[in-house]
Amino acid sequence: MPSESVSAVPPPAGPGPSPSRPTRRTFIATTTAVGGVAVAGGVVGGSLLVGSQEAAAAAPPASRVSLTVNGTRRTVTVDNRTSLLDLLREHLGLTGSKKGCNAGACGACTVLVDGRRVNACLTLAVRLEGAEVTTIEGLADGDELHPLQQAFIDEDAFQCGYCTPGQILSGVGCIEEGHTGSPEEIREWMSGNICRCGCYVKIARAVGQTAGRK
Repeated sequence: MPSESVSAVPPPAGPGPSPSRPTRRTFIATTTAVGGVAVAGGVVGGSLLVGSQEAAAAAPPASRVSLTVNGTRRTVTVDNRTSLLDLLREHLGLTGSKKGCNAGACGACTVLVDGRRVNACLTLAVRLEGAEVTTIEGLADGDELHPLQQAFIDEDAFQCGYCTPGQILSGVGCIEEGHTGSPEEIREWMSGNICRCGCYVKIARAVGQTAGRK
């Protein structure tokens, strides 16, 4: 007796509309197109104009400041947050003053303001209207080095040289302040200037010798 064969293939669907299901590709294409229209609508609607107005309103205030740097009168307009160090380096091109920690802890940026040594990275430029600033570039008299610059060379009081401009300006201030009675006093009053190469003994010696020549 012949066996009946059973087909595992389901019968074809009858006539009629099949449900329309979007594929992943058509879904992505559609949402991308819609998103593009929304963005375009935002641009046409003036969002870029509003953004530019907000950016202009958020621009930091600036001030005009005049000061004498190394004997030359300079007038610049700067952001009110600009430090003296950035004014010297970025606006005036005087890169001798170094940016070390930028937090007043290493002394690499030391300069003289009205004869007093300051950390340029912590001093706001807009507060120095009418001040006299001396940087390492202004110490020498033409080709003749400042006595302390020469003493640093004679005593080999530097190695990498990165901290040297700040050390020299701090040393000049220390001499003018009269804090050079002993090597210990010099080290105490120059303790804010860090030398990562460890040339402290030679630095103190150079400062002491220069003070003795005055």
